[in-house]
Amino acid sequence: MITRLSQLFLRTLRDDPADAEVPSHKLLVRAGYVRRIAPGVYSWLPLGLRVLRKIENVVREEMDAIGAQEISLPALLPREPYEATNRWTEYGPGLFRLKDRKGVDMLLGPTHEELFALTVKGEYSSYKDLPVVLYQIQTKYRDEERPRAGILRGREFVMKDSYSFDVSDEGLQTSYDAHRAAYQRIFDRLGLKYVIVAATSGAMGGSASEEFLAESPVGEDTFVRCVESGYAANVEAVVTAAPDEKPIDGLADAKIYDTPGTETIATLVDWANANLDREVTAADTLKNVMVKVVQPNGKTEILGVGVPGDREVDMKRLEASLAPAGIEMLTDADFAANPFLVKGYIGPKALQSNEIRYLVDPRVVTGTAWITGADEAGKHYVGLVAGRDFTPDGTIEAAEVRDGDMSPDGAGPLVSARGIEIGHIFQLGRKYTDAFSVDVLGENGKPIRVTMGSYGVGVSRLVAVIAEQMHDAIGLRWPSEVSPYDVHVVIANKDEAAREGGERLAAELNSAGFDVLLDDRKSSPGVKFKDAELLGVPLIVVVGRGWAEGKAEIRDRFTGESTEVPGDEVVATVVMRRN
Repeated sequence: MITRLSQLFLRTLRDDPADAEVPSHKLLVRAGYVRRIAPGVYSWLPLGLRVLRKIENVVREEMDAIGAQEISLPALLPREPYEATNRWTEYGPGLFRLKDRKGVDMLLGPTHEELFALTVKGEYSSYKDLPVVLYQIQTKYRDEERPRAGILRGREFVMKDSYSFDVSDEGLQTSYDAHRAAYQRIFDRLGLKYVIVAATSGAMGGSASEEFLAESPVGEDTFVRCVESGYAANVEAVVTAAPDEKPIDGLADAKIYDTPGTETIATLVDWANANLDREVTAADTLKNVMVKVVQPNGKTEILGVGVPGDREVDMKRLEASLAPAGIEMLTDADFAANPFLVKGYIGPKALQSNEIRYLVDPRVVTGTAWITGADEAGKHYVGLVAGRDFTPDGTIEAAEVRDGDMSPDGAGPLVSARGIEIGHIFQLGRKYTDAFSVDVLGENGKPIRVTMGSYGVGVSRLVAVIAEQMHDAIGLRWPSEVSPYDVHVVIANKDEAAREGGERLAAELNSAGFDVLLDDRKSSPGVKFKDAELLGVPLIVVVGRGWAEGKAEIRDRFTGESTEVPGDEVVATVVMRRN
């Protein structure tokens, strides 16, 4: 196929869009691949749609290769199935809700576990029907509070979601492993640099969960890994190794000290080193952070979170630990309504005496002694012992994870990086099949509850991820697997011979099986070259001054190499470069 730029629905831009923050957003808009319609909502123009469809085909081929079968479910869905699993409520404001003309509640599907479970329930009734894997590539809708970075984080996006149905946990593991391997093949074919990390399940539920993260400094996910062991996890899924409990016998009684002007950990440490007969660091203090937990049904609760004073509370880790509830910081009105909460001097004792739930970092074990608030302005406890002077209601993973922390497997220190989520796989188990009583008759004639897996790939997000990882200073650089065209032929001279030469080369390349983008416009060579660099087709064939001598130039968009070859060798050279 030959597409002429003179006829292509395309306008490139010289300036970055005002709302663009990251390179992929800037370049995809400037190159005319997408256009913004509303916050988090984008149109796909011809070039962008070609890339999107090619990524879909890669995903489709690898899903078909593991025996998955493609179906298509509606995006407009009834409330009842999501009510049955409580996700109508749990999704909170992230769900697009609407009513039809009769006032019936509907939603735009954010993900389809419920509908796939009901579909299988309606069609299958015997263990002989299973296992089965079904998938779809479909537009999803989530009302992101802060859509950003173009199509990296939108409110409307294309996702491949697949679901496995098995009669045993062993079968589920097999389906999970097959998807894991398929995802690796997908992302390898796309040429991405990615890492597989342990993850939390969140509103999806289930047990085992892993994320595929494309490494990128603009990513919203922070992950850590241990070079020595290969351990890798999203920071939200890191489990802190608790130290051994310590004996309480013989420990000095806790004592209250006057500590004026010590509302911060730094000022408290300064006071301690000036007034106590030992060296004190922030790790010896216990910081108590107050948050308001908001359940999906709107019910709220004040919660105290205790972490060592040398750590900050990581709100994303805290949210993951409390999911599906959300969190908010306390307002002045909340403090006024609870006068026992003295800012800068909050301690465990007042929390527990006022029946405030109190969760602590796993490092706060029985027998550890702390400097912490005494619940009066200008006063702190020294030597308040966990398990003797206060008993937490449990532990919570909320403290920040830092470079140099020991890996949970004990093999070595952790190092952190940032990534963009491109895939997520879950062993859901029976959460959804329990909700809808999805049973099949077993070999012995008795019902067996089916177990599920859920597996997602952000198909439209992958367009931006590839652009993010593979662009350079002058434009996009698409790998051949997903490039909108195989070859970009640029007629760089206005003389008739060059024009005829460009037309002939485009036709020969097309006959050889290549999709060709032909720049036949009457623009200047400089404009054409800038557009070719911006659009990012991997091979550019330039028919310019050298054509008078029967030569064309082949430019490699990835390496920057430029080679002059005789016109009758262009097709053979392009074939060699593609292979």
